[in-house]
Amino acid sequence: MPIVTLTSDIGLQDYLTGAIKGLLLQHCPNAQVVDISHHISPFNLPQATYICRSAFRYYPKDTVHLVLNNLFDRKTDFILLARHQGQYICCADNGLLTMIAGGMPEEVYRISLESAEIRNTLGIVTVMARALARLFGGEMPAQFGTLAQEIVVKNNLQPLTGEDYIEGQILHIDNFENVVVNITREQFHAQRNGRRFAIFFRRDEMITQLSETYADVAEGQKLALFNAAGYLEIAVNKGNAAGLFGLQGFRRDQLQQQAYQQLSFYQTVRILFE
Repeated sequence: MPIVTLTSDIGLQDYLTGAIKGLLLQHCPNAQVVDISHHISPFNLPQATYICRSAFRYYPKDTVHLVLNNLFDRKTDFILLARHQGQYICCADNGLLTMIAGGMPEEVYRISLESAEIRNTLGIVTVMARALARLFGGEMPAQFGTLAQEIVVKNNLQPLTGEDYIEGQILHIDNFENVVVNITREQFHAQRNGRRFAIFFRRDEMITQLSETYADVAEGQKLALFNAAGYLEIAVNKGNAAGLFGLQGFRRDQLQQQAYQQLSFYQTVRILFE
């Protein structure tokens, strides 16, 4: 049974998510449609990247991931279908593909939108659904798409580093208001190099040890750990870290080359080593 996942910033307040699933099932009646998230913050590509990369790796070979975030970043006559690590990613040409893949995917194809095709969310999903029907029917992407020679390239947010520090940005605030920072376990240990450390946020808050679980500290106490996706997380045991400390995620107006210069201390976490 083919598997199709959905990730979007649409939310669940209206009919669109249900209509999208209906369109997919019309064209691919044997597909299993799985939700990853529809609560990505609008236009927040770093957050979408974190959610997608963390979830995609758990799906079997040949799963198709539809990523419907920021579909209308620019007017276009095509969508992208990429083969990456044995799976497929279908999305707009808005830079998100290279962020999720961590670079250029193995193969990228343009799927054309017909001139008469309505350029709204359901019109674009209809084109995606038709392409998936052909893919699931045994055709190769080259039979219904054109190999892309050039696509929009955007890079992931990377932590800033120095000899005695690493500074990360808040990527995501989850349902418990735990704060996810774009510092991976590997990056932390490589920069730490066995030294003592202190994690600073909101200037006056500090954590000097890592926990394995939330229960390692008393209720109401702050902690830092690496979550299941391997990213640094600031949390409060049975509390709300983001609300308590006034921490904020990345905003739409910061998604530009000068983003680092616009970050406030409410959005950054700095780790000092000694």
